[in-house]
Amino acid sequence: MSYQEENDNSGGEEEEEVPQEVAELAQASVPTSLRGIRACKRCGLLKTMDQFLNEGCDNCPFLDMVDNAERCGLCTTAFFEGQCAIMDPRESWAAKWIRCDNYLPGVYAISVTGQFDREIEEDLEHRGIRWRCRPAP
Repeated sequence: MSYQEENDNSGGEEEEEVPQEVAELAQASVPTSLRGIRACKRCGLLKTMDQFLNEGCDNCPFLDMVDNAERCGLCTTAFFEGQCAIMDPRESWAAKWIRCDNYLPGVYAISVTGQFDREIEEDLEHRGIRWRCRPAP
């Protein structure tokens, strides 16, 4: 017996409602290429530069990276270690460990090296927002 047969009680082809959790996962942001991956300096989300330019950071829309290559360069870095795909940030121990349990599903850096410009740091501090990147040793 297949899944289709178990749930087919009308005989017709009826579209099934997608659960909210699955819909959220379908919207998860993942890098479209393995080359040129960058990490958001604030949250550690991994995307390609083109994705940051076209979509910005899903967790940090206030960084205004969409269609702004200079801002993307200032707010992302190629210096990160490790990758972790987080599917359910609220329930994942890994998300808690890398401190992205309040963010959207996606692929995150384990650690991020870099530093915001002073102007961006001051803006984030003024908003009461913390960030993950650490200065290089």
